[in-house]
Formats: sequence, structure tokens, C-alpha cells
Amino acid sequence: MSARPIRHVLAVVLSLAFVTATTLAHARNGSSGLPIPRFVSLAAKEVNLRAGPGKNYPVTWVFVRKGLPVMVTAEFEYWRKVRDLDGAEGWVHKNLLSNRRAAVVTADLVTLRRAPETGAAAVLRAEQGVIGRLLACQGHWCQLEIADREGWLARPQIYGVLPGEIFD
Repeated sequence: MSARPIRHVLAVVLSLAFVTATTLAHARNGSSGLPIPRFVSLAAKEVNLRAGPGKNYPVTWVFVRKGLPVMVTAEFEYWRKVRDLDGAEGWVHKNLLSNRRAAVVTADLVTLRRAPETGAAAVLRAEQGVIGRLLACQGHWCQLEIADREGWLARPQIYGVLPGEIFD
């Protein structure tokens, strides 16, 4: 076999690898350059959830809770497809979303602790549905601010952070 066909095959293989890598990169980042999926929060008291990415699409739901965390699952121009805690999905204009992180308590009644340890002193108790500002997540624990008090809570007790996501 001559060197010419081998170079041709190698060029095709490298091209396919580049296309695959480019496709994977787009699967991880939206048109905004930000990762997908990711969590954001609602920036307004009233946010229309639409059937498609544009004002011509019908409103399927209206969120009435500023600060509610939602997961961005797709992007199209100025529109973001989001999913809430209950699984409702639809499109929201990006101006109605905030990058400020929040989490909602999903367990019936939880105790936020002074440190990320089961035996740490209790700081406050929160009921299901309470929204807090998400400050940090490390391992099994996330730090929230609720009613001007900070405390740590086990990750499975909240909605608003991806599995394994670490930040501070």
C-alpha cells in the first residue's frame, strides 16, 4: 500500500474525530457558550413559560415565584428551554432569568447545619418549598442562605444543583 492512500485514510479519520469533538462540545455548551444543562433562577415575579422559543408560541404555564430555580436544558437565540422541580418544561426569554443561584427545599422538614456534617449544630429548620440562595456545594453538602442565616444541607434535600456539581 502506498503512502498516499494511508494519508487519505488518516485525513478522513482526523476529520471525523474533529466533527465528533465539535459536536460533543456543542452538546456541553449552548449558543451562549454556557454549559447545558445548568441551573438559573427566575428574575421576575411573573414569567411566561411558552410552548416554543418565541412570543408567537402559546403560554403553557406562568411562574409566579421570583427566585425559583430552573434547569436550562436547551438554548435557541434569546430563548432558554427550562425545566422546573415538577418537570414542567417550556421556553423563557433569557431576560427573565438570572444567573443568581438558588435552591428549593424538597424534603418535608430539614435542618440546616453550621458545618457540612451530620452532627454539626443546627442553624435553622426549613419546610418543603422554601427557596434559599445557594452559596456553595461540596461533596454531599450545599450551603444555603435562608432568612439571612447560612447553613449546610444534604444535597438530596434540594433542587437547584446538578449531581456532583462543585462550586463556592
